[in-house]
Amino acid sequence: MKNKKDIEERISKLEEKYKDSGQDLNSYLDGLLYQRYLTYWDYIHLDTLLSLQAPKTHFPDEEIFIMYHQITELYFKLILHEQKQIVDDKTQNVDFFIEKTNRINSYYKVLISSFSIMIKGMEREQFLKYRMALLPASGFQSAQYRMIEIYATPMENLIHHTERTLFSSKNSIEELYEQIYWKKGATDLATGDKTLTLKQFEYRYTPRLVRIAKQVKESTIYNKYQQLPTASKKNKELIAALKNLDINANVNWPLMHMGSAHRYLKKGNTPIDATGGTNWKDFLPPSFQKIIFFPELYTKQELNDWGKQWADHIFNPEK
Repeated sequence: MKNKKDIEERISKLEEKYKDSGQDLNSYLDGLLYQRYLTYWDYIHLDTLLSLQAPKTHFPDEEIFIMYHQITELYFKLILHEQKQIVDDKTQNVDFFIEKTNRINSYYKVLISSFSIMIKGMEREQFLKYRMALLPASGFQSAQYRMIEIYATPMENLIHHTERTLFSSKNSIEELYEQIYWKKGATDLATGDKTLTLKQFEYRYTPRLVRIAKQVKESTIYNKYQQLPTASKKNKELIAALKNLDINANVNWPLMHMGSAHRYLKKGNTPIDATGGTNWKDFLPPSFQKIIFFPELYTKQELNDWGKQWADHIFNPEK
């Protein structure tokens, strides 16, 4: 129990705080007097959180599918939370940069290690049935994941590697956005027609994604690294953290999806279409996309071989 002097000192400090902001301390004390005690379940809105699963079929494993994707989106939000702090930081403090990047990697580590739930945690026959009730929805439509990419690196680095040399920072954000790599994963290459999945996504999120890309132009995480003093750019811990982020986001995370797709969508030599109509076998392999957030950190050989060993492991496991 605090003594009377301690209480008086705290009240005095509170008076100063609220006076400085033109507020009346007595009103806040009344609020403190009448408000209910906070509970764990109210603080995290537990009842609401546990009510957000609404399966479209009667298959029990669909609820696993929903919850895992909801958990994934919460981790994406944590990653964005750290990315925004790096982008907004004006101090060029290397320790701060390292800490935030390591936090992002810790979130990716949990996501990657937990993906066994998707690979082994559901019955294949159940999945192949309830997935048909989800059309044309697809994990492809995760806007937060696209935001993570946009915060990480300039838009010109998100163009498919076969066309990347045709564009640069001199192009407008709108021009670069139209050529962004993931659109090819939901477009019929023969006809050029967009899938309904892509049309839905663009209608809902294009204005927001373009706005974010304009906001972070010249201040993405890669830009923030490039703007560091020369000595700071050579910091080994920072370089290691950024390279880990690159590998986690652009190799290990897609690899986990490849494992899941092979388990559920591969039947003999004929792949089954994904729910959104995306060609997952061409879209997911890291070596096919060669999306690299921080290309300056790698040798030419490393860039050329990006993701190759992981693709070989998936497609040629006997080697």
